[in-house]
Amino acid sequence: MNRTSLPLSRRTVPVVAVIGAAALILAGCSSGSGGKEAEEGGADAAAGKADTPRMKVAMVTHAPSGDTFWDIIRKGAEAAAAKDNVELIYSNDESAGGQATLIQNAIDQKVDGIAVTLAKPDALKDAIAKAQKAGIPVVGFNSGMDVWKEQGLLTFFGQDESVSGEAFGEKLNETGAKHALCVVQVQGHVGLEARCAGVKKTFKGETENLYVNGNDMPATKSTISAKLKQDSSIDQVVTLGAPFALTAVESISDAGSEAKVATFDLNKELTDAIKAGDIEFAVDQQPYLQGYLAVDSLWLHKNNGNYSGGGEEPVLTGPAFVDKDNVDTIAEFAAKGTR
Repeated sequence: MNRTSLPLSRRTVPVVAVIGAAALILAGCSSGSGGKEAEEGGADAAAGKADTPRMKVAMVTHAPSGDTFWDIIRKGAEAAAAKDNVELIYSNDESAGGQATLIQNAIDQKVDGIAVTLAKPDALKDAIAKAQKAGIPVVGFNSGMDVWKEQGLLTFFGQDESVSGEAFGEKLNETGAKHALCVVQVQGHVGLEARCAGVKKTFKGETENLYVNGNDMPATKSTISAKLKQDSSIDQVVTLGAPFALTAVESISDAGSEAKVATFDLNKELTDAIKAGDIEFAVDQQPYLQGYLAVDSLWLHKNNGNYSGGGEEPVLTGPAFVDKDNVDTIAEFAAKGTR
């Protein structure tokens, strides 16, 4: 039986179906930065283009270099911008201070809206407050589900990382794993920490975290290998991003370990690895949808006064499991760089 997704949590709201359906009539535009460009571009936008006045939207993320996950987010944002007659200004800095500076830059450019990720929300609080004081609406996406309301954002699009982690732990129980190593590539990132905590909450075996430098993949590979050599009881490696899952497969081989790998997040190479049996499964938070909805919601707010989720609840885009049962279907979209 194919299973394309888990039931969404109790906090899912109807707007997911409404806006998500609109997103499906569009295909992605090619990514211009944020790491390796995501394979083949999707088809050009086919639906009608908005005839509303041109507006300017800034998207500010904490994307590191070399991670194709963020290319997928940007493709979704560009597709919405093309439909909505929006000039999209995309920028990224993985440091919280750099991200705050980019928000200030957007304010100085007098944008009509800002979409921002809140991986380290405390460091962005003042910059977001300045945007709001300037009358610029701000929406959150991808990271910061627990803080978007207290910081006064219009809405939030993403995955409840705690719920996602708990679902992941339950899936590991089904596989028979006993000792899981959760590899965290950015220490202090609230979303990543929540994923591992969620796994630990529901997984019946032992769980421990391993912190690595996500900007140095060779070092990440050797750190995982060393841990596996040190503790042969580890039979499951949990990674929090597709590139790290693929690296973990190499680490297991180097260590002579028999551990298996499962991960959060997806890209084309990851779907290929699931097909090959190198990766057990992945949790997909649908980054294309996050980028699309973040931009589209700002257009809807400006032109129709809409508040996605009513301004009270986040709009969930995951979790959805991708495994050997449904990977062939998902891989078609991943090859276009939109999953």
